[in-house]
Amino acid sequence: MKGILVQFRRGRHTIHERHYLIDLGCIGRDEAKKMVGKTVEWKSSAGKIISGKISDAHGNKGLVRAIFESGLPGQAVAQDIEIKDGGAKAEKKVEAKK
Repeated sequence: MKGILVQFRRGRHTIHERHYLIDLGCIGRDEAKKMVGKTVEWKSSAGKIISGKISDAHGNKGLVRAIFESGLPGQAVAQDIEIKDGGAKAEKKVEAKK
């Protein structure tokens, strides 16, 4: 599955450099909540892969928040990313929260 990096997670005075907002094409918040725990990967033009994890939904229009292991460069904004399955651990955590 593919998504688009929309922007850093930011406030009026702060920018969270490891947190990104991602558009996955979800219709609403409920659909976006189902993606929590999945792994996301961004691949640079040089071939370096930086991975992160979807932490929560953001807003009511289907965006999600992802936290990456290290900050992404500014060129990553508006580029495609790949969504991988989070594995058995992530699925168990989501079920435990319900």
